[in-house]
Amino acid sequence: MNLETKVAQSVVRPVALSGAQFEQHVANSELPVVVDFWAPWCGPCRAMAPVFERAAAELEREARFVKVNTDEEQALAMRHGIRGIPTLAIFKRGVEVARISGVMDGARFMAWVRANT
Repeated sequence: MNLETKVAQSVVRPVALSGAQFEQHVANSELPVVVDFWAPWCGPCRAMAPVFERAAAELEREARFVKVNTDEEQALAMRHGIRGIPTLAIFKRGVEVARISGVMDGARFMAWVRANT
């Protein structure tokens, strides 16, 4: 196995969660959980995806990164008052502590995550 293969396999990626998994994961995580509420048809969501993935890899020791497909998890999105996507939220011990909507560049997103975790 070459170095590129090892690096590709070790990259941390956001975890896709269902409604039941979401509640369990967010409530029980020792680390803050950064959530991307998104949908596959959403252009801004697709634009935000690589930024979110880079942050997940870079901040893996500081926070957990998860994705919730609002098309598949409509009840969860409604429970959390998601009105537009992408919506990014940070939870600590099951409690939402920050929320922002829309696409951000990498530097702005990283600063937002660090300021709220």
